[in-house]
Amino acid sequence: MPELSASHRLRIGRYAEQNRIYLLTANTLNREPVFRDYTLGRMVVHQFKQAQEQGFSDSLAWVVMPDHFHWLIQLHRGSLGQLMCQTKSLSTRSINSATGKSGSLWQQSFHDHALRHEESLVKVARYVVANPLRAGLVKRLGDYPLWDAIWI
Repeated sequence: MPELSASHRLRIGRYAEQNRIYLLTANTLNREPVFRDYTLGRMVVHQFKQAQEQGFSDSLAWVVMPDHFHWLIQLHRGSLGQLMCQTKSLSTRSINSATGKSGSLWQQSFHDHALRHEESLVKVARYVVANPLRAGLVKRLGDYPLWDAIWI
């Protein structure tokens, strides 16, 4: 049996349920710190907001780190693959247009974790938004500009 690529193994068994809560993570290609530029990070945030406005998901919490993002959502329609493909594709187009670059911005796949009933939603949201603190990017969460949560 042939060895499966890491991106293919991530898709095995992926199943999306409507109204379920998921933590999604995507990395930039080669973990390049593209989003050290606040303006480029805001272009990803715009795609999170578009997904919500179009009824695909509700954004519960998110953080855009220099080389990846974490996005806590409640999925309403479509699949996780469709949501992430659209988010990554549209953010790539806008960022490439703004920077004069071309080509891929994101690694091929993404990681998803469906929250179970025993997991604390607020605890996971705190984990998401505290990423800049754990990474040593800021000393106070309020000093990092690319995060949000519905509880704040």
